[in-house]
Amino acid sequence: MIILTLLQTNPIIALAFIVGLVAGITIHEASHAFVAYRLGDPTAKLAGRLTLNPASHLDLIGTLALLIVGIGWGKPTPFDPFNLRNIKRDSALISVAGAVSNFVLAIILSIPYLFFYFTGNLSLTINAVYQVISIIIWLNLILGVFNLIPVHPLDGFKVLAGLLPRDWYYDFIQTERYGIFILLFLLITGAVGRILFPIISSIFSILIPGFAAPF
Repeated sequence: MIILTLLQTNPIIALAFIVGLVAGITIHEASHAFVAYRLGDPTAKLAGRLTLNPASHLDLIGTLALLIVGIGWGKPTPFDPFNLRNIKRDSALISVAGAVSNFVLAIILSIPYLFFYFTGNLSLTINAVYQVISIIIWLNLILGVFNLIPVHPLDGFKVLAGLLPRDWYYDFIQTERYGIFILLFLLITGAVGRILFPIISSIFSILIPGFAAPF
C-alpha cells in the first residue's frame, strides 16, 4: 500500500503525496467544468462541479485506489455535447483542459525553484522545501500525461478525435467501446509505464533540474 509505506517512512512525504493527488484531481476536473461552461454547456455547473472544492471532484473508491495502488480516478465531469457549437472541436477543448491545468500547476510550482537555480541562489532550505513540492509536481505531470493517452475513457481519446479529419473521426469514435480493454491491457503489461515514464521524467528534469524522480 503506497500511502502506508510513505507514512511509515516519511509522514511529510506522505502528506505531500495526498495533497498532490487531491490538488491534481480537483484542478483537473474543475478545468473540464470551466471550459465546458465557457463553451456554452452548463451541465457541469448545474451539477456543482464548477468549483475548486475537492469534495465535488473526488471519487471515494477512485481516491482510495490511488492512495493504495497508485491507479485511480476522480468523478468524471459531465458535459452535454449537444450544448456545444462545434461538438468535435469543443469536446476536444473540454477534454484537453484537464491535462493542461495539471501542467500549468506543475509549472507554477516550479518557477520559484527555477529562479533560484538559474540565479545561483539555491540553498539547503530551498532544496529541502522542494523535496516535498517536487512530489506534487511529479504527480501532476503523471495526471496530465497519463490522461492524454488516446484511449477511452481517458481525455486523450476525445482530444485525438478532435484533431482527426472528419472522415477518420467517425471511424475512430467507433473504437470507444474497446477503450477500457485496451487501457487495461496497457496497464497490466506495464506498457503505460515504459512509454510514459521517460516522457514524464524529461518534463520533470526541465522543471526541477537536479532533482531525481520522487518515485
